[in-house]
Parts: sequence; structure tokens; C-alpha cells
Amino acid sequence: MPEDIIQQQILQAAQQLFQKHGYQKVTMDDVAKAIGKGRSSLYYYYKNKDEVFDAVMEAEVDEIIAEITRLVDKEQTVEGKLRAFGIAKTKIARKRSTFFDILETGMNADEISQYAQRKRVIQKKIRKDELTLLNRVFADYQSKEKETIIFIFTSTLRGLKREFSLDNNYTRMEPAIDTLVRMTMLALKG
Repeated sequence: MPEDIIQQQILQAAQQLFQKHGYQKVTMDDVAKAIGKGRSSLYYYYKNKDEVFDAVMEAEVDEIIAEITRLVDKEQTVEGKLRAFGIAKTKIARKRSTFFDILETGMNADEISQYAQRKRVIQKKIRKDELTLLNRVFADYQSKEKETIIFIFTSTLRGLKREFSLDNNYTRMEPAIDTLVRMTMLALKG
């Protein structure tokens, strides 16, 4: 088998195992068994479970950004692109939150602390990728405050997502995103 196919199998198996059992309970033996290989063959690609985990997380982020980008690119107007971005981001985050929550299952305090550090790295990558996408969306705008406007848009979106998740009630999410998009467009034109 070509190496990239084996690597893809490793990541898919690890992702499914992490999702089912949490990070702590999954071993390199489990991943190897899931793809029908010996543990030593995994070490050709990854030094340890942490490297496998990091690769799984990076693949998750890439998949999330690709999905958001695909939905944004379907839209013709900046307003439509911003709305698609906001709705896609919140829906995908809700759908994937269970996966990220399960990862902490069985972790002790030290492991949770290490996981929190990894989450910050993941969140920074997501923000960087989102910034790249939104800069492309706003390419025709030359506002001096464009970076600040993008920062406020993404920060407000994260805040809205958190507020609605507290009550686990997202019925007002789309109207809130619509209002945020209108406010953002006014700021860009102002």
C-alpha cells in the first residue's frame, strides 16, 4: 500500500478510537489492531500516541476549515459569504464538540493540562486559517480597520456560540448571525 494510504488509515482509526474511548484509553496497539498492522509499523509514521493525536487534530481542523471554505465559496456576495461562514462555523462546532469533549474522558489533572495546551495550539491554527479565509472574503475592502473588524466579527461569533451553548438552545443563532453580518457590513462601509 502507498504510504499516504496507510497514514490515512492510521488517522481514521485513531480518530474513531479517540472518539469512542477518549484519549487516555487508546493505545498504539489499539490503533495498530484497528488497521490490521503491527504496532512497529505505526512507529514508522509516528513516534508515539501524542504525535498520532496531534495529526488527528490537525486533520480535524483541516476538514473543518475545508467545509467552511466550501460553503463560503458557494455564496456570491460578501454578506452571503459572512453569513455562510457564521452559520457553518457554529453548526460544525456544535456537531464536533462531542468529539472534543470525549477526548478528555479518563484524563487526570496533568493530562487535562497537557490537552488544554494542545487545544490552544489547535485554536490558534483555526483562527489563523479563518483569518486567511476572511481576508479573502474582504479582499475588495480597503478599510483601515479591516483587521479589527475581522477580529470583532470572529470574536463575537465565538461569544454568540458560547452564549447559545449555555442554554443548549440555538433557535436565535441565525438571526443573531444575520444581525452581526449587517453590523459588520456597516462597519466596513463606514
